[in-house]
Amino acid sequence: MTGQRRRVPERETHARRNRLLLAAGVVTAGAVAAAVVFWPSGGGTPPGAKVTGGTPAATPSPTYPLSQAPRTIPAVREFTPAHGPGWRPASGKRVVVDDASLADEGQLLAGELGTAYGGQTGARAGDVELHVSGSGDQESYVLTVQNGKVLITGPGEAGVFYGTRTLKQEVHGGGTAPEGVVHDTPAKPRRGLMLDIARKYYTASWIEDRIKELGDLKYNEIGLHFSDDQGFRIESSSHPEIVSAQHLSKAEVKTIVDLAASRHIAVVPEIDSPGHLGAVIAAHPDLQLRNARGVTFQGSLDISKPAAAEIVDDLLNEYADVFPAPFWHLGGDEYLALTVANPTASFPQLVAAARAKYGPQAGVADLATGWLNDRANVMRAHGRTVRAWNDGFYQASAVSPAKDLQVAYWTGKEAGARPPTSYLSAGRQLIVYNDDLLYYVLGQPQTFVYPTGQRIYEQWTPRVVRGTTAVPVQYDGQILGGVFAVWGDRPNAQTQDQVAAGIRMPLRATIQKLWDPRTPTLSWAQFHQLADRLG
Repeated sequence: MTGQRRRVPERETHARRNRLLLAAGVVTAGAVAAAVVFWPSGGGTPPGAKVTGGTPAATPSPTYPLSQAPRTIPAVREFTPAHGPGWRPASGKRVVVDDASLADEGQLLAGELGTAYGGQTGARAGDVELHVSGSGDQESYVLTVQNGKVLITGPGEAGVFYGTRTLKQEVHGGGTAPEGVVHDTPAKPRRGLMLDIARKYYTASWIEDRIKELGDLKYNEIGLHFSDDQGFRIESSSHPEIVSAQHLSKAEVKTIVDLAASRHIAVVPEIDSPGHLGAVIAAHPDLQLRNARGVTFQGSLDISKPAAAEIVDDLLNEYADVFPAPFWHLGGDEYLALTVANPTASFPQLVAAARAKYGPQAGVADLATGWLNDRANVMRAHGRTVRAWNDGFYQASAVSPAKDLQVAYWTGKEAGARPPTSYLSAGRQLIVYNDDLLYYVLGQPQTFVYPTGQRIYEQWTPRVVRGTTAVPVQYDGQILGGVFAVWGDRPNAQTQDQVAAGIRMPLRATIQKLWDPRTPTLSWAQFHQLADRLG
């Protein structure tokens, strides 16, 4: 041995370089792979190499592996992969729109991506384009990543907005939107969160944060149950005497409604009646229901009195101007006059009013059904589509609930409970508020337990209306969607921040199954991990 280093033949040197370059092309799951570049084995010079003489060989175009579907919540319904680098936000890139109606969506997305908003200036290389075009479901969209650009189209503004939510999640945390085409549309048209703000006061800013969260998850409604026995939580001009000390001003509500509208979310108010009106009755004790022995029934109106209808209709008419969305919840549940063993004997004044209005065979259930129909008429005059709790649909003899009343089905535990198919077979549309799976009840009273979201993710679909058993598939088209509900039975059991943390995963599980009820491809652990990564 002479101590000199052995010279490696030139051919072996180039072969080793090729192996190193191939090893550098790492594919990362859930994102566009890094480019795998092949360099010629003789005479080629990698980019950045110092050239001391002669002309380097032309640099070949990079070759990209086939892209992988984006990981989002909810998952996209359909993805066509392609070869390409994908897209990520960077300096100089913009968001542009084809119509001024998309300015809100465009400006919001640009701010979130840290790019400029270009308005209606025409797209250039690297831009994100938003277009309203086509026909079909107004909440559907197509997201195309191709040749360094992003195009989001939909037949309605809501669909385009949902496309921007998908893009936002794709690039979250420095990620890359994969090359290819997303075709996406929700399985169900009603996708909501309901908040009991009557029994527990929530600040306006907290509700606004939930709206932003819901918008990013592609929910489209938030319900506000703002009147109950424990409180009436929104400023009133027609009856200021009923409003609780802690309440939202109408100015705050307008900010909430406007923010929701910008996220394509309807605010669905509920003034529950003729039960759950304790805050109203506290200011008007003469309207409280009493039986033949003078015993009072908490929160229940004596609906034989014309003044009871007058005050509720005053409120309905007042808040119709405050909440412009096309949906309204009338409540109608747990009217205590119909929970006693013999309503006819207990409440002769209700029986007398029923027979005076509906005939000699009418009873208390008929009067309660007529009450619900009358309140529906009030809101129908304001152009609202109305819903009521399933236990407010009584099997009365002389009066039937209005045919267009939608069923908000929450329980099958009440006396005389009817299964969901009883309503569906009659042709009614139904929204699922399944209290076994979709209820978050503060303090966990009775048999309620805070849901983690896992049972929703693994066991629930919108056809599981009551308990854990699905209704027959023939009724799927009548089930409009579902609502995850937060109730304040023990309002001090959690702070509002604890509530936000507690409902975080259940909300994500619920929207996954409302957007696509099929069995998810990710396990619960993987889904939870994805939610943590997306924030």
